[in-house]
Amino acid sequence: MAFHVVAVPYPGRGHINPMMNLCKSLLSSTSLHGHDILITFLVTQEWQTLIGTNYHMPHNITICTIPNVLPSELTRGSDFAGFYEAVMTKMEAPFEAFLDQIETPVTLIIADTELLWVVPVANHRHIPVALLWTSSASVFSMFLHHDLFRPNGHLGTNLLEHGEERVEYIPGVSSTRKADLPTIFDRNHERVLLLTLQCIERVKDAQYLLFNSIYEIEQQVIDILKTKYPFPLYIVGPAIPFFEIDNNDKPDYLQWLDSQPTGSVLYVSLGSYLSVSYEQMEEIVAGVCNSGVKFLWVAREENNSWLNHDCLVNGFVVPWCDQLRVLCHSSIGGFLSHCGWNSVLEATFAGAPILTFPIFFDQAPNSKQIVEDWKVGLHGKAMVGAKNVRREEISGLVHRFMNSQSNEGKELRKRANEVKGACRRAIVEGGSSMHNIHAFVLDVLQHVNKCRD
Repeated sequence: MAFHVVAVPYPGRGHINPMMNLCKSLLSSTSLHGHDILITFLVTQEWQTLIGTNYHMPHNITICTIPNVLPSELTRGSDFAGFYEAVMTKMEAPFEAFLDQIETPVTLIIADTELLWVVPVANHRHIPVALLWTSSASVFSMFLHHDLFRPNGHLGTNLLEHGEERVEYIPGVSSTRKADLPTIFDRNHERVLLLTLQCIERVKDAQYLLFNSIYEIEQQVIDILKTKYPFPLYIVGPAIPFFEIDNNDKPDYLQWLDSQPTGSVLYVSLGSYLSVSYEQMEEIVAGVCNSGVKFLWVAREENNSWLNHDCLVNGFVVPWCDQLRVLCHSSIGGFLSHCGWNSVLEATFAGAPILTFPIFFDQAPNSKQIVEDWKVGLHGKAMVGAKNVRREEISGLVHRFMNSQSNEGKELRKRANEVKGACRRAIVEGGSSMHNIHAFVLDVLQHVNKCRD
């Protein structure tokens, strides 16, 4: 029996990457033995170009496109609310047109949870739909239980006012500072918040819900979320390219890492989408350079001007790298990160401690989990939106963070190694995430067979 999946990611790298990695994991599921599988991966024409050759594509994954009905990826950071709204309103019609002309019958649609229109379209066509949540389960709980926040003055307000105030009532989530709630809870992001909450409301009409997380590191909140829906929740993370880590190619930055002492290099990457302010970036660059610590820095080409030749004495700068291979390299001693969830999961897999510099959306609660819950990192910036961290403070933080011989440094690395163990056990045969992937595939096959009978 042909098993045809249409995968529809939200048009952003932090969503496309985990969707692609999930699709590759599905291909390897032993539950599919005896079944031919085809995955159609649907993106905009612009994203087909941006994906380029960055992915090692199995023969049974085909990339198909819809027209460029959205603002360009190159400019969406200047108006995130406008882009988010366009995703919710402009993609439905071309998606329907795509389904109308597709030749192979669709067994299942896997779509990003933040695509408001997919569930009603799929249900109308009697196609089962699985929604993939690409942030943490803890952040999902915050959105799901949003009605608890407004009466307590923690929604639609300035999150920095009384930012140290603790929020104690989020189901499954440990005590959290007001300042560590998702940034769209702030009064300046009501448009985006409303659309996100509509997406969460639609989840109940799906047939399956998938989380790009690891049960062992979010057990409490996952157990609570499982009681909220009448259908199965499958924890299938980390949806990262761990199956491609043994690539034999040796680009120049990996050769440079080979020449550095064990645990001596700070890896710096602040994401592929939003950036910190020009002034803050100047302070980060100066602070890292002044610390005397060796670094590998991923800087988009428009940001390279901050990294002058004097700074490069201790470092290596690239516009892009294979992040998971870098984080797993023995010379990496820590990761200065914006705390995007994919980066958090890759650091978890690698056992790399994290110096957190959150910028937007779910990155503040991710930073909180890193520092307070898992105890595998330090705050680089205490609160999103607060005043800039000065270079002197950053320099001291970097030096302290990279000191693997201090009691604090030893404890950070011990905890990071423990979390790494939990992550890696989840993805071996018999591990929690691998079990969930197999169970999900079996569930879908049984559903399809029942419908055919």
